[in-house]
Amino acid sequence: MPVRSTPPLRLTAELSDWYRANARDLPWRRPEFHDRYGAWGTLVSEFMLQQTPVTRVIPHLEAWLERWPTPSSMSRATPADVVQQWANLGYPRRALWLHRAAIEITERHDGAVPRDIDALLALSGIGDYTARAVATFAFEDRHPVVDTNTRRVLARALEGRSQPGPAARRDLAVMEALLPEADADSAVFNAAAMELGAVVCTSRAPRCERCPIVDVCAWVAAGRPDTGDDRRRQARYEGSDRQARGAVLKVLRDAAGSEVPADAVIPDWADAGQRDRAIDSLIVDGLVESVDGLLRLPR
Repeated sequence: MPVRSTPPLRLTAELSDWYRANARDLPWRRPEFHDRYGAWGTLVSEFMLQQTPVTRVIPHLEAWLERWPTPSSMSRATPADVVQQWANLGYPRRALWLHRAAIEITERHDGAVPRDIDALLALSGIGDYTARAVATFAFEDRHPVVDTNTRRVLARALEGRSQPGPAARRDLAVMEALLPEADADSAVFNAAAMELGAVVCTSRAPRCERCPIVDVCAWVAAGRPDTGDDRRRQARYEGSDRQARGAVLKVLRDAAGSEVPADAVIPDWADAGQRDRAIDSLIVDGLVESVDGLLRLPR
């Protein structure tokens, strides 16, 4: 995706204005949320929102932060505590990474989430997107933040493509060129691009009639052509190893800390080999412990 030498100011201004008037009321966007939890609340929300719908995250986020309102409080939890609290959010390794990050923040940064991108990247489970999101949305520093929704908006509005290509660092350069100079305004525009992709410029059924930048969208101007989609597809959940892993963890969460005989964990699973792979992979990931033929959440 080529970087334009002059940002399309109308696109930036109109999208930001639309966001200020139409943004969804989400907990992590409220001033009182930041007053209470600070950057830690933003960090937890970003961990939970990875590959998980907003509607599923909200009740878990509130419960999580009620229990562990600071990194220091979470650092004193056990791995079993955090896996139990993660419940059915999916991709449970995120819970262990967040726990490790809380310990690292407590030990390295006196319990305060760092502001610096490199310091954030040095924490467990934090990649380029999460580091930039925390620095931008918690501290209002000027950084381009690019997720799947943002990339789709950029691909359509600037390139006339129906879907973005595989993720690439050049997307950051494109977003950087669009950002307003003021830090607070750049944070708004980052959030606006994500919001547009999430609720209007959706992947399968875009609502172009509701789009604030439809008049400057290259894809609409080209007649909304299907330019193909070469992104990697996520495997279906039903019948997958992920589903088997989730079923194993549910049994151990329901056991409330007790040990469960390995042969009593989802014994009727249709694919015995898949069941065994699920247990083995959970042990390797540190999400389950095996002691003398008994399984339990990590301690």
